[in-house]
Amino acid sequence: MTDNNNNNLFCSIGSPTESISNETLRHEIESFLTSLGGERSDVLIIPPDFTRFHSQAGLITQYISEYYNFTSRREEEVCSDNNDTNGIWNDIGSASNSDMDSNTASKSTSTTIQIIPALGTHAPMSPSQIKQMFGIQLATKIPDPFIKHNWREDVVTIGYVPSKMVTDATYGQVNEAWPAQLNKLVWEKRTQNQQHDRKPPLVISVGQVVPHEVLGMANFNKNLFVGVGGLEAINLSHFIGAVHGMEKLMGRGRNPLREILNYASENYLQDKLDLWYILTVMGTNDVTGNVEMKGLYIGNDIKCYDLACELSLKVNFNLLPRSPKKIVVYLNDEYHSTWLGNKSIYRTRMAIADGGELIVLAPFVDTFGEDNHIDQLIRQVGYVGTPTIMKAMNDNDELKSNLSAVAHLIHGSSEGRFSITYCPGTKLSKEEIESVGFQYADLNAMQKRYDISTLKDGWNTEINENGIEEEFYYISNPALGLWAVPERFEDDESNSTTITSSTTSTDEQKTDITINNQKASDMSGGVGGWKPPPR
Repeated sequence: MTDNNNNNLFCSIGSPTESISNETLRHEIESFLTSLGGERSDVLIIPPDFTRFHSQAGLITQYISEYYNFTSRREEEVCSDNNDTNGIWNDIGSASNSDMDSNTASKSTSTTIQIIPALGTHAPMSPSQIKQMFGIQLATKIPDPFIKHNWREDVVTIGYVPSKMVTDATYGQVNEAWPAQLNKLVWEKRTQNQQHDRKPPLVISVGQVVPHEVLGMANFNKNLFVGVGGLEAINLSHFIGAVHGMEKLMGRGRNPLREILNYASENYLQDKLDLWYILTVMGTNDVTGNVEMKGLYIGNDIKCYDLACELSLKVNFNLLPRSPKKIVVYLNDEYHSTWLGNKSIYRTRMAIADGGELIVLAPFVDTFGEDNHIDQLIRQVGYVGTPTIMKAMNDNDELKSNLSAVAHLIHGSSEGRFSITYCPGTKLSKEEIESVGFQYADLNAMQKRYDISTLKDGWNTEINENGIEEEFYYISNPALGLWAVPERFEDDESNSTTITSSTTSTDEQKTDITINNQKASDMSGGVGGWKPPPR
């Protein structure tokens, strides 16, 4: 339904059985923009990058662009069936440049649209990815509306979240204020910077709400403070998440790290930007298996996020009746690095059995980090368990200044509880895979054994080398959900009080953790998931 009685929540549509068509999506987007008063001279859109291709943020960005006549509306791009996502992109890609030029020339606009994908620490989108996700009109628009976010340089600090909130979230491991950082261009859109006789710039954050390994649930103000945030903020937020414990965050919309971002929103963004959120919840069709939109929420405060979280847990959270001994995950072309591909680990670690095996079919993974510097740190340390990683951080100034890499290494470690077998493309060798702590298997051999064209998401069976039938669980895209068994998803309050406390100052970024008297618990995934052994 469209909620016109709530100034903070314009649209709230969604249920596990919903299938929102592109026609409905376009109508809601256009109705929302009309409710804001129609014309705008300056619009900034912040969608996710290609790693959230299935979010439909690309299509939403096109609809916004077409509403303001920044690009032309072509009826053949609109599919009445939301399940045919690929058909949309094929139609767009097949159009000739001359067709686009003639269509665009027939329309005029006074609106300038800029698009800054929320890369976070990810590599910039390639031209082919932009074309595939956002369509040929925006991909070939001159001047180019797409802006590359540089998380190391293009940011400004707009305020600080009190250190006590960080200390509480990390059980005393870190004691420093969290810097709220934004891309400079976003901050320039502040309403007080504009002439009184003109409408302020419109900032629209678009994205998918889904369980997330760092923030609990993806999107909302994460799109701003992490997606177009800065080095210090991203590093510290990832580290806070790792220290708090991944299992205590994933699938929880409200948690100590999210409250840190919420504090920053309420104190430093509210009334500063004309900022709105368009949030989607995506799921799979029970009959066709295709990805479809289950929920659409549009608003300018946390209510739309809370509603999206509520639906996402119904759609994207898979509570299994028993722990699989083996899980097989396929990574499509959205995943070209273990930095991205380790979603296969994050999203399944609360489901896989002790002593189990995770097999990652990763034909497009050809590197570890999203940039050369992070890649080298991953190669240097490896996914080798929290104690070893934390000791390496204390001994290495580069790791101390790249806490997001430390968090990533912790998140990607099985802590010895299960094995991880990576099957990458041809650019990563057996020696490289094993050097970072994973087991290696040949991709071609494993794809013959696990034929993704015949596997179904969920439970499958195979005949092992001894001729015995074995059960395994298959996941075709780990980005679409979170898998767990009840005993590992329940809160473990004891973990939050058994951590040796120490502090970190702003001047000397050092965390001291006593590792000799600790062992991995079933729910490890960060320092907050560790506890001393019984006396």
